[in-house]
Amino acid sequence: MVRVEKGTSVVNTRRKFAAVGVVAAAALMLSACAGSASNGGGSSAAPSTSGGGASTAACPATPVQIAENPWVGYSADVAVVDYVLRTKLNCQTKISKVDEQVSWQGFASGQIDVILENWGHEDLAKKYITDQKVATDLGTDGNQGVIGWYVPKWMADKYPDITDWNNLNKYADLFKTAESGDKGQLLDGDPSYVTNDEALVKNLKLNYVVKYAGSEAGLITALQTATEKKTPLLMYFYEPQWALAKYPVAQVKLPAYTAGCDADAKAVACDYPPYALNKVARTAFIDAGGPAANLIKNFQWTNDDQNQVAAAIQGGATYDDAAKAWVDANPDKVAAWTAGG
Repeated sequence: MVRVEKGTSVVNTRRKFAAVGVVAAAALMLSACAGSASNGGGSSAAPSTSGGGASTAACPATPVQIAENPWVGYSADVAVVDYVLRTKLNCQTKISKVDEQVSWQGFASGQIDVILENWGHEDLAKKYITDQKVATDLGTDGNQGVIGWYVPKWMADKYPDITDWNNLNKYADLFKTAESGDKGQLLDGDPSYVTNDEALVKNLKLNYVVKYAGSEAGLITALQTATEKKTPLLMYFYEPQWALAKYPVAQVKLPAYTAGCDADAKAVACDYPPYALNKVARTAFIDAGGPAANLIKNFQWTNDDQNQVAAAIQGGATYDDAAKAWVDANPDKVAAWTAGG
């Protein structure tokens, strides 16, 4: 879920998944199915052999191969793009469930046509876009990646100045727990995640201690409890994130991020950098043109759009049901994606 790559502007802090590079280097073993993949709620989505209808001459002769990286927000991207490709453009699709790093290898092998939500990876961009030229940066997908500290919205409403880090020590007693002792608790995710939080607490001289929920699910459970029971919570979190559609939060403003302020991991005293998340596609797929490539180039939506679809998937909706509801409610956006194809 979370990785901070120090010394660069890459803070892939949203997610950290174990790399499977050794196996993948030998052969890119993609767990894949055609049409929509199974959803987070365990329901089956579109039939695995469906292309949504006979492929038109303008569609690729082979299925559009979309990487699905393992977080629910990304699954929302996939659900909607896949649904539009099949039901509006009559194209065939193939969804491959694969982690971030292995997705990029698919550009070289021809097994992946598009990554819909890329979080940094300058090293991979250099290898596959700049050096090998098998991949192309298609620009932002509209999602703004935000990483930082958050409190439930009810706390910001009750204590308006709590969203300024300068006031956190004043409220430290609110956040004391059995585990944090005489200090306030800042709740992070999995202890294997590399974040700036312990350095921030130390360098900003905050009377807090970092504790760990153990996972993304643990963070969301803590947020749910804090929202429903009105219990204090200060947590590391990120956007876009499906849970925010159900459990609203307010971000705590840390000292403003400036280029290089996080270069020294021990001296960090600034906020996390913002991210304009981007799309990356196989160069040959884009160069071939057609309505599918055009859709991928045009695809853009907001954090709120993604959160709506992700929340539906997390709640048990199939990918197709979640996508259809959003597509039916947003015809103008879909029309813009398919224009000019």
